[in-house]
Amino acid sequence: MFNLANSLTLGRIFTVPVIVVLLYFPNQVTMFLAALMFFIASLTDIFDGIIARRQNQVTSLGKFLDPLADKLLISSTLVMLTQLGYVAGWISVVIICRELIITGLRAIAMDMGLVLAADKFGKMKTMAQSLALGPLLLNYSYFGVDMHALGTWILYVALALTVFSGGNYMYNLHKIWLTSE
Repeated sequence: MFNLANSLTLGRIFTVPVIVVLLYFPNQVTMFLAALMFFIASLTDIFDGIIARRQNQVTSLGKFLDPLADKLLISSTLVMLTQLGYVAGWISVVIICRELIITGLRAIAMDMGLVLAADKFGKMKTMAQSLALGPLLLNYSYFGVDMHALGTWILYVALALTVFSGGNYMYNLHKIWLTSE
């Protein structure tokens, strides 16, 4: 149950409070450290899945924890960046509400014996959100690049993918419900 893949996922969950504390005291150093922690945590999302599949370590716990870890990492970071004034509140609300809706639908589907795996749009959404939050966490200019502007631009792309992937998930789930009845 606590194999390497699940341990990486748990590590991602345990980075969330550290990132939140760092963002509670924002300055160039703490923002950089939060961005570094976020980057490392995001990398574990890639590696835990690869390790689980290659080493045949896919577990029910991992299937539950992996999306939970993603949601905790993204949502808590969005909330803190909104509180700091770096992200518009409505964007955070849309992204977090989409995650809650899809999580609820997954639970209902699972109760009905239906499984709808994450598709390429959901994976693209998660990647775009992570790519946006990294520069937003840095927030300052580095090497002449306005990280806040870059992160905001990527966040709008992530927002579009978030809405599209949520709609696509609901559409596909609806098709499965119709064919299962």
